[in-house]
Amino acid sequence: MSTPSNVGALHGNLLSALGTGIVSGELAAGQVLTLEGVSAQHGVSRSVAREAIRVLESMGMIESRRRVGITIQPSTKWNVFDPRLIRWRLEGRDRAAQLGSLSELRRGFEPAAAALAARRANADQCRIMAAAVSDMVVHGRSGDLDSYLLADKVFHRTLLEASGNEMFRALNDVVAEVLTGRTHHGMMPVSPNPAAIELHDEVARAIRMRDESAAERAMRAIIDEAATAVTGDQAANG
Repeated sequence: MSTPSNVGALHGNLLSALGTGIVSGELAAGQVLTLEGVSAQHGVSRSVAREAIRVLESMGMIESRRRVGITIQPSTKWNVFDPRLIRWRLEGRDRAAQLGSLSELRRGFEPAAAALAARRANADQCRIMAAAVSDMVVHGRSGDLDSYLLADKVFHRTLLEASGNEMFRALNDVVAEVLTGRTHHGMMPVSPNPAAIELHDEVARAIRMRDESAAERAMRAIIDEAATAVTGDQAANG
Protein backbone atom coordinates (compact mmCIF):
# COMPACT_ATOMS: atom_id res chain seq x y z
CA MET A 1 0.00 0.00 0.00
CA SER A 2 1.36 3.42 -0.96
CA THR A 3 2.04 5.89 1.83
CA PRO A 4 1.24 9.60 1.43
CA SER A 5 4.96 10.37 1.13
CA ASN A 6 5.35 7.76 -1.63
CA VAL A 7 2.35 9.15 -3.48
CA GLY A 8 3.79 12.65 -3.16
CA ALA A 9 7.13 11.49 -4.55
CA LEU A 10 5.46 9.70 -7.45
CA HIS A 11 3.42 12.80 -8.23
CA GLY A 12 6.48 15.05 -8.08
CA ASN A 13 8.54 12.73 -10.27
CA LEU A 14 5.79 12.40 -12.86
CA LEU A 15 5.12 16.13 -12.90
CA SER A 16 8.81 16.84 -13.46
CA ALA A 17 9.12 14.15 -16.16
CA LEU A 18 6.14 15.47 -18.10
CA GLY A 19 7.09 19.11 -17.56
CA THR A 20 10.68 18.68 -18.75
CA GLY A 21 9.42 16.57 -21.66
CA ILE A 22 7.16 19.39 -22.80
CA VAL A 23 9.81 22.09 -22.29
CA SER A 24 12.43 20.10 -24.21
CA GLY A 25 10.08 19.44 -27.12
CA GLU A 26 10.16 15.69 -26.57
CA LEU A 27 6.42 16.08 -26.04
CA ALA A 28 5.64 18.43 -28.90
CA ALA A 29 2.86 20.99 -29.10
CA GLY A 30 -0.24 19.38 -30.59
CA GLN A 31 0.71 15.87 -29.45
CA VAL A 32 -2.16 14.05 -27.76
CA LEU A 33 -1.71 11.81 -24.72
CA THR A 34 -4.14 9.69 -22.78
CA LEU A 35 -4.42 9.25 -19.03
CA GLU A 36 -4.06 5.50 -19.46
CA GLY A 37 -0.95 5.95 -21.57
CA VAL A 38 0.70 8.31 -19.08
CA SER A 39 -0.15 5.95 -16.24
CA ALA A 40 1.26 2.90 -18.02
CA GLN A 41 4.39 4.58 -19.41
CA HIS A 42 5.45 5.98 -16.05
CA GLY A 43 4.24 3.11 -13.86
CA VAL A 44 1.91 5.17 -11.69
CA SER A 45 -1.75 4.92 -10.76
CA ARG A 46 -4.42 6.79 -12.69
CA SER A 47 -5.03 9.01 -9.67
CA VAL A 48 -1.36 10.08 -9.56
CA ALA A 49 -1.37 10.66 -13.32
CA ARG A 50 -4.62 12.62 -13.09
CA GLU A 51 -3.20 14.93 -10.40
CA ALA A 52 -0.06 15.65 -12.44
CA ILE A 53 -2.18 16.39 -15.50
CA ARG A 54 -4.34 18.74 -13.43
CA VAL A 55 -1.27 20.72 -12.32
CA LEU A 56 0.15 20.96 -15.86
CA GLU A 57 -3.24 22.11 -17.11
CA SER A 58 -3.27 24.88 -14.48
CA MET A 59 0.15 25.94 -15.83
CA GLY A 60 -1.21 26.18 -19.38
CA MET A 61 1.10 23.43 -20.63
CA ILE A 62 -1.63 20.98 -21.57
CA GLU A 63 -5.34 20.96 -22.27
CA SER A 64 -7.46 18.00 -21.21
CA ARG A 65 -10.80 17.43 -22.95
CA ARG A 66 -13.21 14.54 -22.90
CA ARG A 67 -13.15 12.42 -26.02
CA VAL A 68 -10.09 14.31 -27.27
CA GLY A 69 -7.42 13.48 -24.70
CA ILE A 70 -4.55 15.47 -23.25
CA THR A 71 -3.14 17.91 -25.80
CA ILE A 72 0.29 19.48 -25.38
CA GLN A 73 0.00 23.27 -25.66
CA PRO A 74 2.41 25.66 -27.45
CA SER A 75 4.75 27.75 -25.31
CA THR A 76 2.63 30.85 -25.95
CA LYS A 77 -0.01 29.33 -23.66
CA TRP A 78 2.33 28.54 -20.75
CA ASN A 79 2.32 30.39 -17.43
CA VAL A 80 5.91 31.54 -17.77
CA PHE A 81 5.97 33.00 -14.24
CA ASP A 82 5.41 29.62 -12.61
CA PRO A 83 8.59 28.75 -10.64
CA ARG A 84 8.37 25.09 -11.67
CA LEU A 85 8.32 26.02 -15.34
CA ILE A 86 11.27 28.36 -14.86
CA ARG A 87 13.16 25.54 -13.15
CA TRP A 88 12.43 23.07 -15.98
CA ARG A 89 13.46 25.59 -18.63
CA LEU A 90 16.73 26.31 -16.81
CA GLU A 91 17.41 22.57 -16.85
CA GLY A 92 16.84 22.38 -20.59
CA ARG A 93 18.50 23.44 -23.82
CA ASP A 94 17.06 26.96 -23.86
CA ARG A 95 18.74 27.88 -20.56
CA ALA A 96 20.57 30.86 -22.04
CA ALA A 97 17.40 32.26 -23.60
CA GLN A 98 15.48 31.77 -20.37
CA LEU A 99 18.16 33.50 -18.31
CA GLY A 100 18.24 36.38 -20.79
CA SER A 101 14.48 36.77 -20.59
CA LEU A 102 14.56 36.64 -16.78
CA SER A 103 17.35 39.23 -16.63
CA GLU A 104 15.25 41.59 -18.73
CA LEU A 105 12.29 40.99 -16.44
CA ARG A 106 14.38 41.67 -13.33
CA ARG A 107 15.63 44.94 -14.84
CA GLY A 108 11.99 45.95 -15.16
CA PHE A 109 11.02 45.55 -11.51
CA GLU A 110 13.87 45.00 -9.04
CA PRO A 111 15.45 48.48 -9.37
CA ALA A 112 11.99 50.01 -8.88
CA ALA A 113 11.43 47.72 -5.88
CA ALA A 114 14.76 48.86 -4.40
CA ALA A 115 13.73 52.51 -4.76
CA LEU A 116 10.42 51.81 -3.04
CA ALA A 117 12.23 49.88 -0.30
CA ALA A 118 14.37 52.97 0.34
CA ARG A 119 11.14 54.80 0.99
CA ARG A 120 9.25 52.13 2.94
CA ALA A 121 11.61 49.59 4.57
CA ASN A 122 11.35 49.24 8.34
CA ALA A 123 14.30 48.87 10.69
CA ASP A 124 13.92 45.08 10.93
CA GLN A 125 14.02 44.67 7.15
CA CYS A 126 17.12 46.87 6.97
CA ARG A 127 18.81 44.68 9.58
CA ILE A 128 17.91 41.48 7.71
CA MET A 129 19.38 42.81 4.45
CA ALA A 130 22.56 43.98 6.19
CA ALA A 131 22.92 40.56 7.87
CA ALA A 132 22.35 38.80 4.55
CA VAL A 133 25.17 40.82 2.96
CA SER A 134 27.47 39.91 5.87
CA ASP A 135 26.62 36.24 5.34
CA MET A 136 27.35 36.59 1.63
CA VAL A 137 30.80 37.99 2.47
CA VAL A 138 31.58 35.08 4.81
CA HIS A 139 30.28 32.33 2.52
CA GLY A 140 31.77 33.95 -0.57
CA ARG A 141 35.22 33.80 1.01
CA SER A 142 34.79 30.19 2.12
CA GLY A 143 33.33 29.07 -1.21
CA ASP A 144 30.20 27.65 0.42
CA LEU A 145 27.92 28.35 -2.53
CA ASP A 146 24.80 26.75 -1.02
CA SER A 147 25.00 28.98 2.05
CA TYR A 148 25.85 31.96 -0.17
CA LEU A 149 22.74 31.21 -2.25
CA LEU A 150 20.57 31.10 0.87
CA ALA A 151 21.85 34.51 2.02
CA ASP A 152 21.38 35.93 -1.49
CA LYS A 153 17.78 34.71 -1.60
CA VAL A 154 17.07 36.19 1.85
CA PHE A 155 18.43 39.54 0.65
CA HIS A 156 16.27 39.69 -2.48
CA ARG A 157 13.16 38.35 -0.75
CA THR A 158 13.45 40.95 1.98
CA LEU A 159 14.02 43.74 -0.54
CA LEU A 160 10.87 42.81 -2.46
CA GLU A 161 8.89 42.62 0.78
CA ALA A 162 10.31 45.98 1.90
CA SER A 163 9.06 47.58 -1.32
CA GLY A 164 5.57 47.36 0.16
CA ASN A 165 4.22 46.42 -3.27
CA GLU A 166 2.30 43.15 -3.33
CA MET A 167 2.95 42.65 -7.06
CA PHE A 168 6.71 42.90 -6.59
CA ARG A 169 6.54 40.65 -3.54
CA ALA A 170 4.71 38.01 -5.58
CA LEU A 171 7.70 37.81 -7.94
CA ASN A 172 10.01 36.56 -5.19
CA ASP A 173 9.80 32.94 -6.37
CA VAL A 174 10.83 34.02 -9.88
CA VAL A 175 13.96 35.73 -8.54
CA ALA A 176 14.70 32.77 -6.25
CA GLU A 177 14.58 30.35 -9.19
CA VAL A 178 16.99 32.55 -11.16
CA LEU A 179 19.47 32.63 -8.27
CA THR A 180 19.07 28.90 -7.61
CA GLY A 181 19.39 27.97 -11.27
CA ARG A 182 22.58 29.96 -11.69
CA THR A 183 24.14 28.17 -8.69
CA HIS A 184 22.90 24.65 -9.44
CA HIS A 185 23.88 24.75 -13.11
CA GLY A 186 27.48 25.78 -12.51
CA MET A 187 27.13 29.40 -13.59
CA MET A 188 28.51 30.79 -10.34
CA PRO A 189 32.28 31.10 -9.84
CA VAL A 190 33.76 29.06 -7.00
CA SER A 191 34.47 32.39 -5.30
CA PRO A 192 31.59 34.81 -5.90
CA ASN A 193 32.59 38.17 -7.38
CA PRO A 194 33.46 40.57 -4.53
CA ALA A 195 32.16 43.43 -6.68
CA ALA A 196 28.71 41.79 -6.76
CA ILE A 197 28.71 41.47 -2.97
CA GLU A 198 29.76 45.11 -2.65
CA LEU A 199 26.82 46.11 -4.86
CA HIS A 200 24.44 44.26 -2.51
CA ASP A 201 25.98 46.20 0.35
CA GLU A 202 25.43 49.44 -1.57
CA VAL A 203 21.75 48.58 -2.05
CA ALA A 204 21.31 47.75 1.65
CA ARG A 205 23.09 50.92 2.69
CA ALA A 206 21.10 53.13 0.28
CA ILE A 207 17.84 51.66 1.55
CA ARG A 208 18.90 52.26 5.13
CA MET A 209 19.83 55.87 4.25
CA ARG A 210 16.54 56.39 2.37
CA ASP A 211 18.42 57.15 -0.86
CA GLU A 212 16.00 55.97 -3.53
CA SER A 213 18.11 56.82 -6.59
CA ALA A 214 21.22 55.15 -5.17
CA ALA A 215 19.25 52.01 -4.26
CA GLU A 216 17.75 51.82 -7.74
CA ARG A 217 21.12 52.40 -9.43
CA ALA A 218 22.95 49.75 -7.37
CA MET A 219 20.16 47.21 -7.87
CA ARG A 220 20.35 47.68 -11.62
CA ALA A 221 24.11 47.17 -11.44
CA ILE A 222 23.58 43.87 -9.58
CA ILE A 223 21.34 42.57 -12.36
CA ASP A 224 23.72 43.76 -15.08
CA GLU A 225 26.68 42.09 -13.35
CA ALA A 226 24.79 38.78 -13.09
CA ALA A 227 23.65 38.94 -16.71
CA THR A 228 27.19 39.68 -17.90
CA ALA A 229 28.60 36.82 -15.83
CA VAL A 230 26.06 34.36 -17.23
CA THR A 231 26.67 35.53 -20.81
CA GLY A 232 30.40 35.07 -20.32
CA ASP A 233 29.86 31.59 -18.91
CA GLN A 234 27.68 30.60 -21.87
CA ALA A 235 30.27 31.88 -24.33
CA ALA A 236 33.07 30.01 -22.57
CA ASN A 237 31.08 26.77 -22.69
CA GLY A 238 29.53 27.32 -26.11
